[in-house]
Amino acid sequence: MYSLVFEDREFYKIFIKLAIPLALQDLIASSLNMVDTVMIGQLGETEIAAVGLSNQIFFLLNLFLFGICSGAAIFTAQFWGKRDIPGIRRVLGIGLMIGVSIAFLFSLVAFFIPGQVLGIFSKDRNVIVLGSQYLRMVCFSYMMTAITFVYAFILRSTGQVKLPMVVSVISLGLNTIFNYLLIFGHAGFPALGVEGAAIATVMARLVEMSSLLLIIYIKGYAPAAKINEMLNISVEFIKRFLGTTMPVFFNEALWSLGVTMYMFAYARMGTKVVTSVNIASTVERIALVTFAGMAHASAVMIGNQIGANDESKAFAYARKFTVLGPFLGLFMGLTVILTSQWILSIYNVSHEVYSWANKILFVLSLVMPIKIFNMINIVGILRSGGDTKFSLIIDTAGVWFIGVPLAFIGGLVWKLPIYWVYALIVLEEVFKAIIGVKRFMSKKWINNLVNCSQETA
Repeated sequence: MYSLVFEDREFYKIFIKLAIPLALQDLIASSLNMVDTVMIGQLGETEIAAVGLSNQIFFLLNLFLFGICSGAAIFTAQFWGKRDIPGIRRVLGIGLMIGVSIAFLFSLVAFFIPGQVLGIFSKDRNVIVLGSQYLRMVCFSYMMTAITFVYAFILRSTGQVKLPMVVSVISLGLNTIFNYLLIFGHAGFPALGVEGAAIATVMARLVEMSSLLLIIYIKGYAPAAKINEMLNISVEFIKRFLGTTMPVFFNEALWSLGVTMYMFAYARMGTKVVTSVNIASTVERIALVTFAGMAHASAVMIGNQIGANDESKAFAYARKFTVLGPFLGLFMGLTVILTSQWILSIYNVSHEVYSWANKILFVLSLVMPIKIFNMINIVGILRSGGDTKFSLIIDTAGVWFIGVPLAFIGGLVWKLPIYWVYALIVLEEVFKAIIGVKRFMSKKWINNLVNCSQETA
């Protein structure tokens, strides 16, 4: 076991170079919207619920974009393994066209019918009014987010991980400062509450996108493509791209819709339940984002080796990740248990909401190693080898055949406390781990997708 995981200096040299910046960048990028929830938490439970439910729209968009960008990253990592820059720029073009189109549709929905969308989740009139104010403003950040996502994922898949991290640090800092000024009305600014949080996010996303694009094109990195390079796409290349990417897209879409159904069930259980879940979810995302960086690093490292036709090293790297991830997950679970009370003390909520959120976090800490294995196996390993259809099957089956039914049965039929409902839902992770281990050991997930790059030019 020791030699399997710890006695490969080359592996750890590459891993540390990639994973730490990736984890930090993922943490910061996801924190832009979570900062709104945390700082709005000082205003009260209704405001937390309003921003939390509104960010379900961004959560859906985020996962749609993640699906497209993850598919693009599969090709980019393998193209980079053979240093095929024209291939990378064609992938960039397809990713931008799809990502920006999806973000535009989300923007239209959030701007024109926010009340109707929020009404699906909650019947609390105050929550819907405040959430609508937030959505009508924050939707202007959606297309900027899509552009940033695509360029950042392509850049990261070529090993350039520090730039997206630095740009995100600046963006997060600006978002926090603008939140402080516009939510609470400091330094002569008006106190705009939830609308101020939305304005702060838009301004931060604009700086993030502009800075990233400017540096990419000045430095001439791999994604610094001209329009004609992005549009130099053959029908054969589009088919190959979509054949691998669309299962990832549908995977994220169906999974995110399933998670949204969880929120639908929670909302029917009451506003206090929604508040406790949103608070716990904020902690969960921060805890898991480190391992999202590990999953992305594994995808890059394994994909590079597959693209370079070294399948034995690709599998060796994958084995190390499947052991290292859950091992570190044990320590993250312990950290969540030890710090949960301190974290929850930040929020201005009732004792009941505090207690529920604390128990949800306890359940999360117990299942953390399994969740991390599934994240690394599905997002990092299976997808890096182009095994996207199988990933789609096990991920969506877990959510829709186990998680969603148990959420509604436990919460609305059996009327269990929210922490027991959450415990039922995470049984989907056990299912995915069992099936995922078998697929990993079979090696059927290893597929070289870029052998015919010249044919697809």
